[in-house]
Amino acid sequence: MAEAFVGTWNLKTSEKFDDYMKELGVNFAVRKMGALTKPTTLISVEGDTVTVKTQSSLKNTEISFKLGEEFDETTADDRKVKSLVTVDDGKLVHIQKWDGKETSLVREVNGNALTLTLKLGEVVCTRHYERAE
Repeated sequence: MAEAFVGTWNLKTSEKFDDYMKELGVNFAVRKMGALTKPTTLISVEGDTVTVKTQSSLKNTEISFKLGEEFDETTADDRKVKSLVTVDDGKLVHIQKWDGKETSLVREVNGNALTLTLKLGEVVCTRHYERAE
């Protein structure tokens, strides 16, 4: 089911990313650098393991997981979270929980476009990616 997300995705536009990082508690200097980066996301599936690599001039991250199985994750902003990724209605839904808080990262593919919607509390950030040629 995650096969629709496989590929290399380049960030094209981003809305309210600074607001989202602020809500996470990311400091001002890191938010400013983060806002300038245009990360590339590589998603692959091997057997029942999904790998998501994010590469940018600021920081590279990589997570591997099995759909529906909780795992420990250290986020790009160094939060230690419990994560769970599922496929729901054709969307890749990633939930992170830490310190009584919860954020969702929902990826949806439409042709050669991938939309990543980040939600924390009342803050909603939308990031638009295009499939690399």
